[in-house]
Amino acid sequence: MKVGVISDTHLAGSGWRKLTTRIIQGVSEDLAGLYQLLHPHFKGVKAVLHAGDIVELSVLEMLKEFGEVYAVAGNMDPAKTRAQLPEKKVVELGEFKIGMVHGSGSPNGLSERVRAQFLNEKLDCIVFGHSHSPYDKVENGILLFNPGSATDRRFAPKRTIGILHLEDKIWGEHITLD
Repeated sequence: MKVGVISDTHLAGSGWRKLTTRIIQGVSEDLAGLYQLLHPHFKGVKAVLHAGDIVELSVLEMLKEFGEVYAVAGNMDPAKTRAQLPEKKVVELGEFKIGMVHGSGSPNGLSERVRAQFLNEKLDCIVFGHSHSPYDKVENGILLFNPGSATDRRFAPKRTIGILHLEDKIWGEHITLD
């Protein structure tokens, strides 16, 4: 089973965002541009996990075109978005339990902080965001996976998303969008 993973989309109702080869403005255009970038990679996934900093809830509606959507709130999500999403959650997909949390604070020690959010949970994977930097490492038997940011290059040289492969074991793959 393949699961799409995305985080830190930061799509707001106004403002500029470079998603394709042109500068575009407005949520609907941002969503259309993001959809076009995601489609070749997320087409056929069973589900999509969004690890927060969604900002505009219409992003989640768009992601439903690919599969069932699971999401958590991030530190940059407005109150309206946070009111509708948990700060963390556990999702069961097939035989795998996946924890989801956005993360907070400095990129240094982020993996330890997100792991601490699930100390009493037996998980196969933790999906997180916040740093905008891809991360894919097994720590203490748990895959820690950050897809990076699909729309922002502020803290990483490229925009990225991820795919989790749920087979005999769970493993992650990063996909560069530009």
